[in-house]
Amino acid sequence: MRKLILFFVLIFLIIGFFPQKVTSNEQSYQVIPDEAIRLRILANSEDEKDQATKHAVRDAVNEEVTRWVEEMDDIDEARQLISSRIDDIDQIVKDTVAEEATEYTVEYRKDVKFPTKLYDNYLYPAGEYEAILITLGEAEGSNWWCVVFPPLCFLDFSFGTTVEAAEDEEDQEEEQEEKEKEEEEVEYTFFFLKWFN
Repeated sequence: MRKLILFFVLIFLIIGFFPQKVTSNEQSYQVIPDEAIRLRILANSEDEKDQATKHAVRDAVNEEVTRWVEEMDDIDEARQLISSRIDDIDQIVKDTVAEEATEYTVEYRKDVKFPTKLYDNYLYPAGEYEAILITLGEAEGSNWWCVVFPPLCFLDFSFGTTVEAAEDEEDQEEEQEEKEKEEEEVEYTFFFLKWFN
């Protein structure tokens, strides 16, 4: 009887010293706050030159707008500032695309459409959002976007994946893990059980 009690005490001690991995099927996503202002730039096409133009516009506009709002913590103040300086943004875009003679539009609206994106552990649902929208030429190329208020433009959300693509990737990983488990049939023996027997 003493051996049995000692056996259980040792087992509990061993289990207690090894951390157990707890897995959950639920994913936690951080979503952009409701009170946010985005910046979205639509490239003319997928052509390398058009993409370079989009990046040049991104750099110029983002640098300026970030300076305007970096000290702000009130959404209404940010809205007022951006709407009052939309002509300044227009001028920045005009100067940036002058050599390419690219047609463009600059708007500040509350109904700019965005697709669902998954960036790292952050989920950005599809919908209409408040944003500065810059459209270059035919606007048929890849877009770039970030959040200018609160300032989150250090994250390039455009390189995120669609939610569907991320789910497919997870399904493939789970299938691969199941196959590996089936292939490897390992027999586990316990030293204490053999010792007590």
